Amino acid sequence: MIAAHGGKLINKILEGKEREELLAKATNMFHLKVNQYDLIETENIAIGLYSPIEGFMNKEDYNSVVQNMRLSNGTVWTIPIVLGVNQSELENIEIGEQIALTDNKENIYAVMDIEDIYEYDKRKEAKNVYKTDSSKHPGVKNVYKRGQFHLGGKIYLLNRINHQKFNQYRLDPIEVRKQIKEQGWQRVVGFQTRNPIHRAHEYLQKCSLEITDGLLLSPLVGETKSSDIPVDYRIESYQVMIDKIYPKNKVFLAVFPAAMRYAGPREAIFHSLCRKNYGCTHFIVGRDHAGVGDYYGTYDAQKIFDNFKQEEIKIVPLRFEYSFYCKKCKSMATTKTCPHDSDHHIGLSGTKVRKLLKEGKRPPKEMTRPEVADVLIKGMKETK
Repeated sequence: MIAAHGGKLINKILEGKEREELLAKATNMFHLKVNQYDLIETENIAIGLYSPIEGFMNKEDYNSVVQNMRLSNGTVWTIPIVLGVNQSELENIEIGEQIALTDNKENIYAVMDIEDIYEYDKRKEAKNVYKTDSSKHPGVKNVYKRGQFHLGGKIYLLNRINHQKFNQYRLDPIEVRKQIKEQGWQRVVGFQTRNPIHRAHEYLQKCSLEITDGLLLSPLVGETKSSDIPVDYRIESYQVMIDKIYPKNKVFLAVFPAAMRYAGPREAIFHSLCRKNYGCTHFIVGRDHAGVGDYYGTYDAQKIFDNFKQEEIKIVPLRFEYSFYCKKCKSMATTKTCPHDSDHHIGLSGTKVRKLLKEGKRPPKEMTRPEVADVLIKGMKETK
């Protein structure tokens, strides 16, 4: 099986006596209240989803990622994993000490070694990571809301988050790897989406299954834009596909708990490395992966992989062109496989699907399978 990024799957979850001892100590530490986003990031670090990262980034790693898309030791990494705090919160925090990370009800979730405290340039991060410093960009907006200082250091998870939804699909990388091994899959392709599956997605996935042993369907359930289709119905639509459309024992569903950054090309690398940690050997990179608005070029998310040697990232990107339904071919195709003029093409996109669903209209069957569309229309009605 493919090794985790950096060579080792990180595990920062404490159990048994070690957990009990640190939990007892944590009651007397300074308690830093963090929001749900940061709690989820803490948990993602602990379960190894962000391997080889073991905690929130120190200044050296942060600057290297922002500037060079690598950790300070040269390992490829494209998205800052950071914990922001304000000046007032630093009064009780010193380098060399440990603090407890809690929710707003003082429930302790983790302990953090304070190895670094540093200021950072928000505008520089925005321009380098998101290619814009406009606060209209949702990822940049979140950077600007973050505290002016970062805390850097390893974390130790003491308690898991009590997630209210999709617990049957919330599998840690080690659990997904176990499932892959039990299936006997050697080549596994990962698919990332924050949208319901439409025909273009299905086409890419089935093409990928032709050259691999199995598909890890990995829908994002972290924070997204309010305009995105509610996650409950996205998950239900994926399950419909698994139950009714895909061959048995070839598709596995495990939700991706990270929030969307909308960082386009950099996030494509980040998503692929996380799926590598799940055990994927291949990763589907479509048109405008993790994009938003017109901040990135159509295929920038594919081109960025050319900046790295294959031996550095190991996971293989599967680069697909824009796919469409051709009325003359009577099938899904791309310009590589279809000889007909665009007049015969029905364009497919998550944006178009969302627009029709919000209007209460079922998209044409060439765009979305009727059984999937019915689930999503129901969801849009219930959230109005």
